[in-house]
Amino acid sequence: MKKSILLFVIFFAFNSLNAQFLKFGIKAGANFANLTGTDADGFDGLTSFHFGGVIEIKALQNLSVQPEILYSSQGAKSDAFDDIKFDYVTVPVLAKFYLITDKLSLDVGPQFAFLVNDNVSDTFETKSFDFAACGGLGVNFSKNIFAQARYVVGLTDTTKDAEVKNSVIQLSLGYRF
Repeated sequence: MKKSILLFVIFFAFNSLNAQFLKFGIKAGANFANLTGTDADGFDGLTSFHFGGVIEIKALQNLSVQPEILYSSQGAKSDAFDDIKFDYVTVPVLAKFYLITDKLSLDVGPQFAFLVNDNVSDTFETKSFDFAACGGLGVNFSKNIFAQARYVVGLTDTTKDAEVKNSVIQLSLGYRF
């Protein structure tokens, strides 16, 4: 009987601790993407999408770490080619500095992107990995509902044939469990 009570107390304490320091969620939104760089003349913005999961890990009162895993469609419109599309599985790892406790955050960090599909590999030798820097704001409307606005600037070229980098503005809505 004592073991059962002890197990119950440990289970309850772990779940309470977990709820305070670890939050899981999902998010989706719009990408306003383009390609920038020396060889990026003639490209226009492309509107696409992203979706995936987030985990927020509370480190301090006003500091969290938020790794994400997202499917993100990026690229650009072109006069010379069909629309250029790169589909990535992205892994941003953001530090969230809360400017207003649990309400408004400044989010910054690196993003690692793995190419899963593109429509230009017949013409260009695309790179399978893209490294970027992210920065933006997050707003928690309630305990569960949040929104984010983020700028992602590519730091590596998307192809071996041209000096072009991804540039994406992301607007997201999400739900935390």
